Amino acid sequence: MGELKLINLADVQIEEIEWLWKPYIPKGKVTLVRGMPGEGKTMVLSSLVAALTNGDPLFNEEERHEPVSCIYQSAEDGLGDTIKPRLERGDAVQRKVWAINEDQDPLSFTDARIEEAIRDTGAGLMILDPLQAYLGANVDMYRPNEVRPVMTNLVNIAHRTHCAIVLVEHMNKVKGTSAITRGLGSMDITGAARSVLMIGKANDHSEEVYLAHVKSNLAPKGPTLVFTIEDKRAFCEGTAEFSADQLLGCEDVPAYQQTKSGTVEDALLGVFSDVDEVLSQQVYDFFGGNGISRRTVNSVKKKLGIHSVKRGDAWYWLRPDSIPPQRKNEGCNLVST
Repeated sequence: MGELKLINLADVQIEEIEWLWKPYIPKGKVTLVRGMPGEGKTMVLSSLVAALTNGDPLFNEEERHEPVSCIYQSAEDGLGDTIKPRLERGDAVQRKVWAINEDQDPLSFTDARIEEAIRDTGAGLMILDPLQAYLGANVDMYRPNEVRPVMTNLVNIAHRTHCAIVLVEHMNKVKGTSAITRGLGSMDITGAARSVLMIGKANDHSEEVYLAHVKSNLAPKGPTLVFTIEDKRAFCEGTAEFSADQLLGCEDVPAYQQTKSGTVEDALLGVFSDVDEVLSQQVYDFFGGNGISRRTVNSVKKKLGIHSVKRGDAWYWLRPDSIPPQRKNEGCNLVST
């Protein structure tokens, strides 16, 4: 048995929580990102890496940050044919992205190379995708007594290096249960994480991807974020007023989802309630004055099937057949010509 060592709380200094992306990803802690295959996890994470390496604002933020080096470890995607092209599309700074060579020696959570790599690169973020590939060959992810020590080791590495470690996790297929129980393996995996995020779609026909906060030990949960995926890149469009459980159908999802794209759609429907065409520049000016980008407006325009026509030097948007006339205007004060 080891020597008894006591710590008196009067001697412990209070440490402020620092954030890589508040309140979703804390520094020096383990974060889980879970979701079903093919529903946007890697797109959102690749876009996050691109923003971090450039020092760009993170999705729902407005202020720039100091550029951050990242380690992107994937057991499912190749560096040359998938990871690098994906990051290039997002304009990531390639010199700030690293990976540990596993050709001869597979990596695991208890591998000393994890901490060594974080310290050598000064990485502020390490992504391990998927987590079950890195638990270790002899670890049964459904046995708490086997999972607990390897997760504790990873938690300690994150704490010592002050690096945010993000584990990508596939979800189980047990429907009708809450988001907190949808991870694969022992609940000790979820218990070790200070933040758990879920990324996915509301249904098979949805074009939007949602990031919902499932668990947050260090701050109030962040709002659910809405993303569109264009050219393998994720763009944050705003927030949605429903939870991870509601996305999974465990609770009734509100009929109205307060997202930027939803707001634009309602407003454009209102614009065409009384007119058959509207000057495109007036549309852009109106939404721009309300903090909504041209890209978001054009995305909704395409979704609604709105076509353009040029008359002289000006472009006009025409009422699509999908928008019935005399629809009640929902508060948009745009005046058309």
